[in-house]
Amino acid sequence: MDAEELAARWRERLESWAIPAEIMAKAPADPWGHSPERFGARTDRALAEPDDGPTMTRLSEALPDKGTLLDVGSGPGAASLPLHERIGHLYAVDSSAPMLEGLAARAEKLGVPLTAIEGRWPDVADQVPVVDAAVAAHVVYNVPDLADFLRALDARTQGRVVLELPHRHPMSWMTPLWEHFHGVDRPVRPIAEDCVALAAALGYAVQVEEREAPLERFTSLEELARSVCRRVCLDPSRAQEVADTVLALGMWPVPRDRWVTIWWE
Repeated sequence: MDAEELAARWRERLESWAIPAEIMAKAPADPWGHSPERFGARTDRALAEPDDGPTMTRLSEALPDKGTLLDVGSGPGAASLPLHERIGHLYAVDSSAPMLEGLAARAEKLGVPLTAIEGRWPDVADQVPVVDAAVAAHVVYNVPDLADFLRALDARTQGRVVLELPHRHPMSWMTPLWEHFHGVDRPVRPIAEDCVALAAALGYAVQVEEREAPLERFTSLEELARSVCRRVCLDPSRAQEVADTVLALGMWPVPRDRWVTIWWE
């Protein structure tokens, strides 16, 4: 299967994750939104407890001292700021202004020169110079046009491109809850292997490493229940019902993800 066919299949599979319109219309909050505070806490943890997993290792060994780094879908900087002592200039792209504000505050504190670009990749790729290394961590499941996304990353990187993503869609673990509360079955694909296959078909000499996620998904059942109410389009008042259901279905504690690192020169 060639790259265009694989790209079309990725797009179709990702689109199958759309929430049914009648459920979406009643959602009390945006089920796809992300909390800058929660992502900020993850970044602070990554700074306090540096991760020696394959993503950070492959990025670190490819980044020259005081080199230029591109972080696409940066959030507050969990995938880039842990390398602050090595970064000569950080180019960060994110569609969320609050996420970039959190990154800017941390970068200033760490003394990292930063260019923050609000927008979607690759729409804003022409605002970024060619860099020494690039990272896109936990982003690709939000990218329908993955071939264009990867091509632009490769074109803007003279060294190494590093991707990190869960083996399965990050919402996959909630499939039993969608069935329970809405009678809706959720898709299985795309998965990490689909991204690997597409990158290889684009001509990149991809290498792949996999490991157990270093972080628990939730620190408490209460935190899980609040998150599920948002993600599964339920009123927050149903949090206790969600917690009881999670226990009844044997879903707590939630098993850790498998994280996949994909990289090429």
